[in-house]
Amino acid sequence: MSALDLPASASPSPVIRLHADDAVLIARTSLMPGVEVAPGIVTTDRIPAGHKVAIRPIAINEPIIRYGQIIGFATQPIAAGQHIHTHNCGMGDFARDYAFGVDVKPTPNFDLPATFMGIRRDDARVATRNYICILTSVNCSAHVASMVADVFKKNPFTGHNPLADFPNVDGVVALTHKTGCGMTQDEPLTLLRRTLGGYARHVNFSAVVVLGLGCEINQIGGLMQEQKLAGRLREMQIQEIGGTRKTTEAGVAFVREALTDANKVRREEVSASELIVALQCGGSDGYSGISANPALGAASDLLVRHGGTVILSETPETYGAEHLLTRRAVSREVGEKLVGLMRWWEAYCEREGAEMNANPSPGNKAGGLTTILEKSLGAMAKAGSTNLVDVLNYAEAVTKKGFVFMDTPGYDPVAATGQVAGGANLVCFTTGRGSVFGCKPAPSIKLATNTPMFKRMEEDMDINCGTILDGDESVQDCGQRIFELMLKTASGEPTKSESFDFGGAEFAPWVLGATM
Repeated sequence: MSALDLPASASPSPVIRLHADDAVLIARTSLMPGVEVAPGIVTTDRIPAGHKVAIRPIAINEPIIRYGQIIGFATQPIAAGQHIHTHNCGMGDFARDYAFGVDVKPTPNFDLPATFMGIRRDDARVATRNYICILTSVNCSAHVASMVADVFKKNPFTGHNPLADFPNVDGVVALTHKTGCGMTQDEPLTLLRRTLGGYARHVNFSAVVVLGLGCEINQIGGLMQEQKLAGRLREMQIQEIGGTRKTTEAGVAFVREALTDANKVRREEVSASELIVALQCGGSDGYSGISANPALGAASDLLVRHGGTVILSETPETYGAEHLLTRRAVSREVGEKLVGLMRWWEAYCEREGAEMNANPSPGNKAGGLTTILEKSLGAMAKAGSTNLVDVLNYAEAVTKKGFVFMDTPGYDPVAATGQVAGGANLVCFTTGRGSVFGCKPAPSIKLATNTPMFKRMEEDMDINCGTILDGDESVQDCGQRIFELMLKTASGEPTKSESFDFGGAEFAPWVLGATM
């Protein structure tokens, strides 16, 4: 029996064993030399909290097993009781058995799906928030867009609220970025326009104006035509209107005009099947794959069983674990598309002089993660256990219910931007080190992997999943709490990140290709 399966009343062990085949144990707290972690096995080194200790001798080049899977290979002989980390564990090649679809099974659905209080739009889509958006075609219009939005900005510290007369409007947000010109007019421009188009159509926006300079490569006319946005948004160009002041005045006038209609919305009871949840992790640690990620996976399974959709992304942080997802692919075509993404990323890293194992950040490593294989195996737990129904390119629209995968980088703002462009109306974000994050117009729920960090950053964290490590709660019970908070948040209850007005500056479209 693993430590995580012990009854909540049991005294937590100083270590956690995740799988019977594992060669490592995970330190629940910092362990000094001389601590017995298994019968006859005593620590020979200090083991930081969240880090790995060998439970048996491991020969050089032998695979190191965690989660019952390979997380790396011994770069030197390792004795039982030794600390395992970057000094003695590295990457290596090994065969993956993709076994397309062998684990596909029917997903039992609830006869009476859960509900939340959502905003039904005229086209029948359901929103979780109600924003007005100032979208930018190019970085050159970013400041003017921000000037427009700032006129209507709430101050979370003083309580000043220019939208007090419009209680059904959640805010006015300027989504600015660093590109839109000086770029090649093929894949990079297509990717940017697909992202902007996804935001322009996003159900959580009641009105959108796209603001450009006028001479940029990403011409608003081309964006409108390519993304079929005619009639969906207003367009303004600084050079055409006559400069900063005049454009700011025109933008403010547009917002004032849109506020009355935007405020007419009312929430109504709708099915949880209307939720599309982006699954994110950032500032991960050695506990991420033990507490918050599996608990979010349990919540993901609940949502899918209620007819909803979850989006797993961050392709480099799935690398080395993709064979566990292809087994759940509903068709060979879906599974092979995921494998194809991995091959693209390998070639991309080779072309850019990078390596996949460069992904774990210094903070990830300090928290106990050693290789991208280990990080990926823990990260994929967010998606639960249901079938993989679709694989999408970055910022493509999500059209299928259930568990889908979207190709994105591992960098959280870029990944979440793609997911929201694809239609996510809620974000669930796990963190072990303590990421602060928002992603307007979708509210972002923050899930802490461990109790010390939750207590230290309680103003930023919505749920403490460290209760699993503390022996106070099971993964399933924590997942139920997350699912219930999803419904409350979708109904309008503000998240911690929303209380600080996070979510505008984090808009970060994926930039590909040369900057000219």
